[in-house]
Formats: sequence, structure tokens, C-alpha cells
Amino acid sequence: MNVIIPLAGRGTRLRPHTHTKPKPLVNVAGKTVLGHILDSLKGLPIDEMVFIVGYLGDQIADYVEANYKFPSHFVEQKELKGQAHAIRLAREYVSGPVLIIFVDTIFEIDLPELENVKSDGLIYVKEVEDPKRFGVVTLQQNYISRFVEKPDEPVSNLAVIGVYYIKDSYQLFRSIEELLARDQKTKGEFFLADALQIMVDRGAKLEARTVDVWEDCGTTDAILRTNRFLLRKLHQTEEAPPGCIVRPPVFIDPTAQVEHSVIGPYVTIGPNCVINSSVIGPYVSVAEDAEIRNSLVKDSILNENAEIVDSTLTSSLIGSGARVIGTYERLNVGDMSEVDQSYRVLPEQS
Repeated sequence: MNVIIPLAGRGTRLRPHTHTKPKPLVNVAGKTVLGHILDSLKGLPIDEMVFIVGYLGDQIADYVEANYKFPSHFVEQKELKGQAHAIRLAREYVSGPVLIIFVDTIFEIDLPELENVKSDGLIYVKEVEDPKRFGVVTLQQNYISRFVEKPDEPVSNLAVIGVYYIKDSYQLFRSIEELLARDQKTKGEFFLADALQIMVDRGAKLEARTVDVWEDCGTTDAILRTNRFLLRKLHQTEEAPPGCIVRPPVFIDPTAQVEHSVIGPYVTIGPNCVINSSVIGPYVSVAEDAEIRNSLVKDSILNENAEIVDSTLTSSLIGSGARVIGTYERLNVGDMSEVDQSYRVLPEQS
């Protein structure tokens, strides 16, 4: 099996964080969004993994090569012309069955079931209340008959979650080539849904499989909501470090230094973190090398090397290397920023 993961989008809805890092490398529940996706692929018979990268793509390559052993290629999409255009760039590396995953979401799927697919492919969907926000499919005799991107009028409540399995990648690429040759765009871009519609019109039998779990990672509020969902699935229960109280479930990396603090519930603390005289939780994800002192933090995500001092934070997303000192706020602070509201006595002017 081959896997294509398009990652070239700029992630504008997650700014300021995506000014300095690709959206898939934002942390949620103790690891990057991309890490959650790649961990779900472990154990699958993967021949080639193709990452379609763009802005800050070198960070994607560095992260994958440092943490995973998949045979991988990194292809740059220099012009952002849409999903189908991005996938076409993987053509020279892909043959046979292909799994396409977009990383805007966290999902739970029994991926080994793909080996038993008898049709031409499998598209994962979820029932939603507001189908106008999503690409949807309609069914006829248990197979997909139409792909409709963000319909103005509801035609189906089966939203496509961004995970596609096609048994014959040649059929897919042929349909993409036809889409590009027609210059057939939807809202100014070449959508994968339109290429798949060409496959269906040619007689391809594509199934729709409903999933129970589909969590969005496209906006700050969505990231925090997904963080809460994943942290509720924690099974680790740590013994309290000396002088601390732990309210499980909690995961504390063995290299973290935690002193005189209350931790949990639903908290994960990464490697080499320093937590002192603080209350952390519920629903907090602290990435590696972060430091929290004399603070209360709940329902928040702290990326690597963040520093929180004398602060109370809730529903906040703090970027890599950001410093927050002396504040009571809901914050969305990008990488390497500094927020300092500590009280200072200014010298009298003569």
C-alpha cells in the first residue's frame, strides 16, 4: 500500500502559530497532529509514504525523519492549486492501492480492514448536522453516486472526513489528469472530490464507511476541543511526585521535574518540562521543555519551550518558545512571543 499525505496548505485559520510552523506540527494531547496520524498507520504494509509539502516543508521532513521509519518522499507543491493538483505530484512514486489522508482532523478508523475491501475504494464519512460546511456524498445501492463540495442546499448529511482508499491508483491519477485537462475547478481550486466523481461516472464502485470519531484540528477552538477529547482517553495514572498531588488520569514524562504542584485530571506533561508551585488541569497538554511556575493552567495547550510564570490561563494556545508572565487571560500566543503583565515599580522622575 502507498500513502499520500497532502500538507502544503498554509493553515491560515491557525495563525499566528502557522506563521512559524506548519499546521500539522501544532501539538495536541502530547504530540503533533501529524504524529497522531502517523501513529495510526503503524503496522500497515506501507511501501511508500509521500508527503506533499509547501510552506515550511523542511520542518515536516525533519520531524518525520527524526521520529518515524516509513520509506518516505517529500514533494513540494509550489503552486497551491488545490487537493487534486497536490495529489497528482505523487504520481511517480505511487502504484497499486493508495491511502490518502488529510491532516486537518483526528479520526479513529480500523485501517487494517482495508485489506478486505472488495470494491474499487472506500471513502470514510461521518453524519453531521450542518452539511453545508463540508464535502458530502450521496449513495445509491450502497455505493457513492455523487460528491458535492459544501452544498448550498443539503443533499446529504454524510460528510467526507478526509480519508480515502483507492485500490487502483492508476484510475485515480487518470481521473485527476482529466480534471486538470478540463480545467474543472470548484471555488477556484482542483478538488479531489471532482476527480473521484469522474471515477464514479466511469463506473467505479466506491463505498462509504461511517466513522464514530472525527475531531477537527483546523482552528484554535477546534484544537482545544480535540485536545479535551484525546486527553479523556488517557489511561496512564502516575504516582504523585514528592510534594505533589496527582488527580488521574495523568501522564508525566520521566524526565519532567514536577514539584509542589497539583496535576490533573486529564493532563500530559512532556519530556524535560519544569513544573513548580502550580495547578495544572483539567485538560492541559504541555509539550517538551516547557516551564510553568507559580501558575494555574486549565483547558490549554503549551507548545515546546513555552514559559508560563505567575499567570492564570484558561482555554489558551501558547506557541513554541513563547513567554507569558503575570497575566489572567485567555490567550492565543504565537511562537517566540512574549506577554508580560507583571507589576513593576517605575523609578520616580526627578
